[in-house]
Amino acid sequence: MKAWMSRELTMSRERVTFGTFVKTDSPQIIEILGTTGLHFAVIDAEHAPFDRMTIDRMILAGRASDLPVVVRLPDASAPTILTMLDMGASGLLIPHVDSADQAGEIVSRARFRNGQRGMSLATRAAGYGTKSRHDVIGSGDAVRIVCQIESVQALDAVEAIAAVQGVDALFIGRADLAMSMGLDNPQAPEIEDAVKRILRAANMCSKVCAIHVNDMVEARRRLAEGMTWIVVSSDQALLRKAAMEIA
Repeated sequence: MKAWMSRELTMSRERVTFGTFVKTDSPQIIEILGTTGLHFAVIDAEHAPFDRMTIDRMILAGRASDLPVVVRLPDASAPTILTMLDMGASGLLIPHVDSADQAGEIVSRARFRNGQRGMSLATRAAGYGTKSRHDVIGSGDAVRIVCQIESVQALDAVEAIAAVQGVDALFIGRADLAMSMGLDNPQAPEIEDAVKRILRAANMCSKVCAIHVNDMVEARRRLAEGMTWIVVSSDQALLRKAAMEIA
């Protein structure tokens, strides 16, 4: 039983947690990150070439190394959500959530109680039949749901999205938000104004505000602003930076 239990994914406005994006098809990357003291890893299945089998192995590596694994989904369809949760993902990061109705539908697809998620006790998430139905429902309905705010439509609806029950956090997607606003620079003043609005919406609803940053210099600035779930860089960027320092 213990072999199929994993450290809980922490997502709190009172406790700061750090992770990184993983974009490389390698369970060993997850294993290595599990030795570092990071709190979580995010498999980027939206922008990196991951198939279901690869994600399955990487979530397994997270279980083995006691590192919670979040999956940034390629889409928010019910089959995709079901598959990632059955594999044992600790959380889902859903791109392009543009309305409260869409956020509510995503939460419903991820939940057993009052939701649409199909039940199987033969999955990794269910301990391959070693967990009771009650425990499977309880742990399944506790999986974290993070909605990415990255369009003008999402920004206009951000307060309503934050208020949706079952949404645990808002993730600020500055690059796509800038494109949606007709801007080339994700650091433009208009984007910083949007960041402040998203943070206010999260705080108003007692939800976590999350963001991706390139380095710890910006991470410290965002922490000072009140963001507590920080994705720093990526495995590829960290490898490149270390190699360039040697070169």
